Amino acid sequence: MEKLLLFLLVGFIVVLGGTQANEYLDFNVTEIDRIEELEFGFSKYSSNLNPLLVGLTLIRGADSGAVCLDGTLPGYHLHRGHGTGANSWLIQLEGGGWCNNVRTCVYRKKTRRGSSNYMEKQLQFTGILSDKAQENPDFFNWNRVKLRYCDGASFSGDGQNQAAQLQFRGERIWRAAIDDLKANGMRYANQALLSGCSAGGLAAILRCDEFRNLFPGSTKVKCLSDAGLFLDTADVSGGRTIRTLYNGVVEFQSVKNNLPRICTNHLDPTSCFFPQNLISQMKTPLFIVNAAYDTWQIQSSIAPTSADPSGFWHDCRLNHEKCTPSQMHFLQEFRDQMLRVVRGFSMSRQNGLFINSCFAHCQTERQDTWFADDSPVIRKKAVAIAVGDWYFDRAEVKLVDCPYPCDKSCHNLVFK
Repeated sequence: MEKLLLFLLVGFIVVLGGTQANEYLDFNVTEIDRIEELEFGFSKYSSNLNPLLVGLTLIRGADSGAVCLDGTLPGYHLHRGHGTGANSWLIQLEGGGWCNNVRTCVYRKKTRRGSSNYMEKQLQFTGILSDKAQENPDFFNWNRVKLRYCDGASFSGDGQNQAAQLQFRGERIWRAAIDDLKANGMRYANQALLSGCSAGGLAAILRCDEFRNLFPGSTKVKCLSDAGLFLDTADVSGGRTIRTLYNGVVEFQSVKNNLPRICTNHLDPTSCFFPQNLISQMKTPLFIVNAAYDTWQIQSSIAPTSADPSGFWHDCRLNHEKCTPSQMHFLQEFRDQMLRVVRGFSMSRQNGLFINSCFAHCQTERQDTWFADDSPVIRKKAVAIAVGDWYFDRAEVKLVDCPYPCDKSCHNLVFK
């Protein structure tokens, strides 16, 4: 990731054809920046005409050193539950990529991904965070929290770079936020769900068992990872773009000591930053929502410009309909790898799965992909219903789509 989060939105068009939606976006930013904006700013384009706005709370009582990259206080957005959900808590970990060296982290600390000075004072709560039963049938009346992401290492680093005035305190932010929320009533929870999107989805996996241990055994605790299944895979040149990125994050931000011991006791720290080496060993029930053709991974891991100097993948990277047969074969092999990764994980009855054959990234916070009249479905089941059925033990949920192009319910992302 050479450059992060400089967004200038210049156009947005949604084109519907039959039951399939292709969403065309045109940003004057790098291709990776496009995906970053989709992950975390897309809900502003939701069809919800009256979204809930929730204010930012800074964690002023944070324990020593729990700060963003630039030293400012971390924060979260909390909307209180009511009725039957008054003692139920949903914690959503924000995502937004990573920074792996001085240059990318210094750039990041001047954005909302590295400083609370630049964070929105209010955020829209849509999708899994919505307060409306017709938009979020199972979690609408829970206490719902969006923990802001301002460390650049999936809430896992603990170090600093004094020369560059950088603080790598993701692990301390996580602990400070949890302590603050417990003081605000979460310690009385009878139900809890830790979730996250993208880099936050990875964090939900990394922190899942620790989250379970915060509560007594009588509390129902599960975890949800949306678009967090980043694969340790080769790029189109045969290189290891994402492994190089993750190695930089783990080393530069001193992540090693905060990774799950069930992994680091037999694998190197960088391998333990990849979910595929964690999910089958976790004790806490986990649900994975992921697009089989994850657009972030296509653009920044599988076919980044650095691995495609000739530009052969340029059109395919932006629009799947322009992929050649050989390129589509490569992407089908990526899907096959994803399915192999989750095979053992899915054999456990306590775990859940929703792998749809869409070109998408992050589907739980967007209202149109979480729960709407034309939401993506697998076997007529939308993401919201699948997650709810799994969490409340109404059904065992192991939904895997047929390969592209069979699914006509997708909201595929296409870039100009």
